[in-house]
Amino acid sequence: MRSLSSTSPRTRRWLAAGASALLAFGLFSATQAAFAATVFSATFEDGSTSGWSKSGGTWAVVTDGSKVLQQSNATSENAREFAGDAAWTDYTVQASVKPLSLGSGGFVGLLARASSSTTFYRLALLPGNVVQLQAVNSGSVTVLGSVSRTVATGTWYTLSLTVSGTQISGAVNGATVATGTSSVVAKGRIGLQTAYSSANFDNVTVTTGGTTPSPSASASSPTPTVSPSRSASPSPSPSSPTSPSPSPSTPPSSALYVAPGGSDSAPGTVSSPTTLTSAITRIAAGGTIYMRGGTYNYSTTVTIATGNNGTSSARKKLSAYSGETPVLNFSAQAEDPANRGLALNGNYWHVYGLIVERAGDNGIFVSGSNNIIERTITRFNRDSGLQLSRTASDTPQSLWPANNLILSAESHDNADSDGEDADGFAAKLTIGTGNVFRYAVSHNNIDDGWDLYTKTDTGPIGPVTIEDSLSYNNGTLSNGTVNTNGDRNGYKLGGEDIKVNHVVRRSIAFRNGKHGFTYNSNPGSITMSSNLSIDNTERNFSFDAGTHVYRGNTSCRSGSGSNDKTIGDADSSNQFWTGGNGSRCASYTGSLAWSFASDGRLVVTIGGRVVSL
Repeated sequence: MRSLSSTSPRTRRWLAAGASALLAFGLFSATQAAFAATVFSATFEDGSTSGWSKSGGTWAVVTDGSKVLQQSNATSENAREFAGDAAWTDYTVQASVKPLSLGSGGFVGLLARASSSTTFYRLALLPGNVVQLQAVNSGSVTVLGSVSRTVATGTWYTLSLTVSGTQISGAVNGATVATGTSSVVAKGRIGLQTAYSSANFDNVTVTTGGTTPSPSASASSPTPTVSPSRSASPSPSPSSPTSPSPSPSTPPSSALYVAPGGSDSAPGTVSSPTTLTSAITRIAAGGTIYMRGGTYNYSTTVTIATGNNGTSSARKKLSAYSGETPVLNFSAQAEDPANRGLALNGNYWHVYGLIVERAGDNGIFVSGSNNIIERTITRFNRDSGLQLSRTASDTPQSLWPANNLILSAESHDNADSDGEDADGFAAKLTIGTGNVFRYAVSHNNIDDGWDLYTKTDTGPIGPVTIEDSLSYNNGTLSNGTVNTNGDRNGYKLGGEDIKVNHVVRRSIAFRNGKHGFTYNSNPGSITMSSNLSIDNTERNFSFDAGTHVYRGNTSCRSGSGSNDKTIGDADSSNQFWTGGNGSRCASYTGSLAWSFASDGRLVVTIGGRVVSL
């Protein structure tokens, strides 16, 4: 579980498993469909190697486009960094690896099941254009598989090492290069290694569960099971799709596969992947584009065009390949409103499991309708990480984005140069009705966690629902940067004195730089129910006008602060802060931590206690 303080969060993420995931914002069944779940990731963006243990070599976090972990001593015989849990058994570890030098007899490698500094499985890039899958037992190397493959210094490769029972498999850039059987070691940590070489490492992830590397998308939306005392939330318009589980050896005709090294003209099979931009134009309704793990570098927006639609019964899917993490990197873009990352202008798409980073504007921009955006991470973009809005000022109201579901998504460290516009999530300016954010987490963005700013001269903005979500530390980036131009609210719910009746329920605002929840000049009737707001810099709840309705909300402070202001219908079920804490606040003291459960639900703890609102 990710542990968070009032200062910057750690880049390393732990996700809860087992019994700790059985309670979240509602009760749910302990029987879950198995699928690949991320249990560890490291991007080194905070400059820290906390959680890693070094054995030999010269290791430091440096900048190579983004922050990376570098081993710079090319004369070191054995340089290793280890992380993770010694009890891990079956999992896939993936990392971006860039050899800087490859000395004679040396290598650059990725390790799994490291039970000691000399016993583990290794996928190694060797001089002479060779990739080997190895079992290393007390320093003695057994080659499980070897293949000729171009290995060039100065080039990024995505290495993936899967251990399942006695089956060991390695992949480079999404293509399996070797498999073997070994019983040398049954459990252990992950590791990064060089020998007589130097290298950069980045985007390390560990996934467990499911069938890896079978390309099952595991993308169905969770179905709430609620306690008898709480009624189920209404379902948004997007239906819950089911994902096929094709075998890599016999890919279905409805699937296309893409990889960082794919080509436009390739057929899009597992063994001959195509590019994302080509696959988007070729996939049929009901089909799935599977993205292999690795970093995809783009200088222009990747667009799913208007008219490129699925249907209500046959969505088009864009999904991470099971157990792998595709990263869409747009760092080559300049900061400019025209330079978005992934633009989803089509309808009835399901986007699952992607990381979109460093775009010149929004990371993911959604102007289509009836889409599901699930398990995405938008980070380090130069406007809001994920935004819903119309494509242009002359877009007719009938085509404004409507009935989109943002599910189990994270957005963090988005920052523009002036500090005024980069939020975690935004549904603003002009959108239709029926848009829902559920189990979403927004943190450490330079402006607001959520921005529902309203400004339109062609019609009213549609109401938005935010439920079972978390917003914290907005206004301060993970590296401590603050821009005083930023509004720095947790949830900003309006603008321009335009009435919009948004719904916010069972959501948490924690230590944001201004208000926790604010009406922001929305004099409508916002429904605020069962929300929790703690230690935000100014007010936890700030509503100065309107006919808003408040039920079961809780406001807490660990010290002094500004009294909450709530205009509208507030009954005794609320405990607002007016100079002191109510009785419920005793349950909400201590540090904040969060994780996504295996079915996508958001699990939040404060002081080690699960929050159930």
